[in-house]
Amino acid sequence: MIKPHGSDALNPLFVYEQDKHHELSSEAENLPSLMLNSAAAANAVMLGAGYFNPLTGYMNVADAMSVAERMHTTDGLFWPTPVMNLTNNIEAIKGHKRIALRDPNVEGHPVLAVMDVDDIEEISEKEVNFIVEKVYRTTDAEHPGAATFNALGKYAISGSIQVLNFSYFQQDFPDTFRTAVEIRNDIAERGWKKIVAFQTRNPMHLAHEELCHMAMDRLGCDGLVIHMLLGKLKKGDIPAPVRDAAIRKMVELYFPPNSAMVTGYGFDMLYAGPREAVLHAVFRQNMGATHFIIGRDHAGVGDYYGAFDAQTIFEEEVPAGALDIEIFKADHTAWSKKLDKVVMMCEAPDHSKEDFILLSGTKVREMLSEGKAPPPEFSRPEVAKILIDYYQSL
Repeated sequence: MIKPHGSDALNPLFVYEQDKHHELSSEAENLPSLMLNSAAAANAVMLGAGYFNPLTGYMNVADAMSVAERMHTTDGLFWPTPVMNLTNNIEAIKGHKRIALRDPNVEGHPVLAVMDVDDIEEISEKEVNFIVEKVYRTTDAEHPGAATFNALGKYAISGSIQVLNFSYFQQDFPDTFRTAVEIRNDIAERGWKKIVAFQTRNPMHLAHEELCHMAMDRLGCDGLVIHMLLGKLKKGDIPAPVRDAAIRKMVELYFPPNSAMVTGYGFDMLYAGPREAVLHAVFRQNMGATHFIIGRDHAGVGDYYGAFDAQTIFEEEVPAGALDIEIFKADHTAWSKKLDKVVMMCEAPDHSKEDFILLSGTKVREMLSEGKAPPPEFSRPEVAKILIDYYQSL
């Protein structure tokens, strides 16, 4: 199986050993506490699950700046985006070297992790702006990722962590949330050797389904991991349980047995376009995928990124050998009226826009809200029904 990023074996930061887990949990109740923001909590979940291998905790300001500028930590590890624990309030933890990190997203705010504090640094507005501009390629306050990062806090708490739970993800998505460890184990049990991963934060329409089939066929893959983001999105995005149900129905009906796995991971969307595409590739290598589909405007939002910036970054900015996972570059896919099938638009040069069945997201939402299914060339009827039920329940 493909090696994880940066190490020979996966090193998740979740404490699996039962006695050690109990001991840490007891200790944490008497430690000074820091209430995390949602971004720092999601980072802890990803560290615990092994997706952020080989990181051992939160970055300091020097590492965050180095990663923003050149996609390497100060000691040379390739990494595309800062992994930070930022806050505005350090009163309760000032002067302490060991603290409990509490979950902002679960009632009662249980301890999410225990942290050994290396440093508490004040991060300047200039440094924040530098990170935002490099990672998000904009400082526009309207960009959801940039706006979120700007609001996280002026103090950076760095150091290693030991993770005690996976926040709300295991409870809310017991059939879908999987750690990188669990996905690697599942891949091994299924006997898959060549695996392609597909990232989604939306339900999958027919074009997405066919893109996965195309990638599997062209790469000679024996397995597909549909890996959906289960964390916070932006206003108007379809909730994870609805996406989950729609995708599972599609796989059940339109993929051969033991060819596709539906999973999810606990992270908040960054909307960082090209940089986030590279981060997504790191996740997928760590969970055991050998290939990763990157399509048009991957992890983008609005008009902040070029259509294929998330692909060209792998050629222009990711150093050779930095990652072992291979990228499957995809264009927009749509139903061709001429060919009577879904094609990549770049592979149909004799087509005009009118030769494809194209529906805007706004138009699809309008149809679903009115109880109308999109045409079968756009969406499987069984998937459309699940989405119609959701929109009509609003």
